[in-house]
Amino acid sequence: MASCLQASMNSLLPRSSPPLSLNSSGRRNSKAFRVKAAAKIPMPPINPNDPFLSKLASVAAQSPERLIARPLNADTPPYLDIFDSPQLMSSPAQVERSVAYNEHRPRTPPPDLPSMLLDGRIVYIGMPLVPAVTELIVAELMYLQWLDPKEPIYIYINSTGTTRDDGETVGMESEGFAIYDSLMQLKNEVHTVCVGAAIGHACLLLSAGTKGKRFMMPHSKAMIQQPRVPSSGLMPASDVLIRAKEVITNRDILVGLLAKHTGNSVETVANVMRRPYYMDALKAKEFGVIDKVLWRGQEKIIADVVPSDEFDKNAGIRSAERVSVESTK
Repeated sequence: MASCLQASMNSLLPRSSPPLSLNSSGRRNSKAFRVKAAAKIPMPPINPNDPFLSKLASVAAQSPERLIARPLNADTPPYLDIFDSPQLMSSPAQVERSVAYNEHRPRTPPPDLPSMLLDGRIVYIGMPLVPAVTELIVAELMYLQWLDPKEPIYIYINSTGTTRDDGETVGMESEGFAIYDSLMQLKNEVHTVCVGAAIGHACLLLSAGTKGKRFMMPHSKAMIQQPRVPSSGLMPASDVLIRAKEVITNRDILVGLLAKHTGNSVETVANVMRRPYYMDALKAKEFGVIDKVLWRGQEKIIADVVPSDEFDKNAGIRSAERVSVESTK
């Protein structure tokens, strides 16, 4: 490499001057000569986007002596030492997390699903009315009213009320009354939608929505029943009697509220509540629990269907109940 560099330097000297002998005693200052000679070395065109060549060109223009008569070291790649801080390529994991490949990935963890529904002003009651559920629902209703007292609130209901599906009591009747009282205090318009089952106090919440804004999915069920006495365990007889009186009081309150929101008389509601009273979407609309069935394009078809009793009568089919009634006459 040194011989090639010397040959290139000699080619740059004037024709009249003798060849340079690096070993002669009367030679000129080698350092100054090398700087002058290197300044005249024509630089080939480089790619401006190549950082390595750009760095070499910058060093050659500012300090050409760093590129001349460099020591040969087999362990070090050539010209790598001119870089102050060599930058290594990113690891595959770093490239995968870079913004260039994932511009639309959220930088923060996504919120939980109830929070996303709450952002759309939707409150979902999907469990029995136990204290934890009541606390959450009341807090969400208060928050939505504080956020905007004029925008409507949408409540989706799929709950068995204060009991489980097998009828066992899991919560006090006051849990349902707490949510109901919170609904009555709201300034917002409340839209209620039954998406599965609305049993007991859940049916009361369904009917407590704004008039004309109470809906039910076509295959949902609504059911009203009397409150149940919680497990008495080893209570004395006097305490059991006290609890029974409290259950009767809650039943009378529930009957009065259902009569108020369904438009039926107290006697009518009390009579149907003697036993569990199930209602499908059409029957719930007829009873006054809801105002409309949410069945896209099928509501008219369902309304035109002949009731089962009328169909049996037209077909000449006599049910067992009708036969027993006629026999008593």
